[in-house]
Amino acid sequence: MDIRPPDGYQEVVPLTKQHRVVLPEGRKLPLVFRALAAVPLSFTEFAVACRDFPIAFVSGDGGSTYVPMVVLGLENQQNLFVTKDNTWEPGSYVPAYVRRYPFCMTRVTVDGQEQQERVACVEKRAISDKGEALFDKGGEPLPAWSERQKLLFEYEADLLRSEEMCRTLAQFGLLEPFTMQAVPNEGQPVAMTGMFRVAEPKLAELPAEKLKELTQNGMLSRVYAHLISLGNFARLLDRRAAQPVPAKKG
Repeated sequence: MDIRPPDGYQEVVPLTKQHRVVLPEGRKLPLVFRALAAVPLSFTEFAVACRDFPIAFVSGDGGSTYVPMVVLGLENQQNLFVTKDNTWEPGSYVPAYVRRYPFCMTRVTVDGQEQQERVACVEKRAISDKGEALFDKGGEPLPAWSERQKLLFEYEADLLRSEEMCRTLAQFGLLEPFTMQAVPNEGQPVAMTGMFRVAEPKLAELPAEKLKELTQNGMLSRVYAHLISLGNFARLLDRRAAQPVPAKKG
């Protein structure tokens, strides 16, 4: 049996009722998330996420499939929303991808065949005798797990809606590659590639029946949230400029 962990996780194992798990405190960020420059976004998150982050689409298979992502930094392994005390910046939205940690839903591969059903898993290093029990002695879920289970399952279902939206946008020919280029007041120019956005001219030329389809299934509002969010690249540049400059050695 092989389980591939999501980005930001090291090793995950199927969750059992006997596990005791160390849970993050408040907005405290596990080490791995402090260096993620982007994380996946689910369907219902578009409206709130567009206020704080750029939302871009990425493809890992040459354009066959796409995933919406919130961009957290302008360089690899850079999360500009981490404070000095390693918490998520107050007032900024914490994506569900981060809030679900140390739990996740993932597919299991058995003898080289990926199974259809997803399994609730937990980060192995979060399992500890000093952690919190998630189930009582009778095997019933405790509040510590009930709340996270609800988030986990709702988020997983919501990701499927994101996948459906990406398929539709691709079928309609609306996604185009773009490069974010910026010249900060100090330092080297910044260029980010490998991202896709909705092409507004193509959106305007869509037949009425396709626009109606996007509207009725809630996708059109997400498209506009995505387009509006692209202005947040400038805010990321401001955040980057406000970062303390590392002291020079010697």
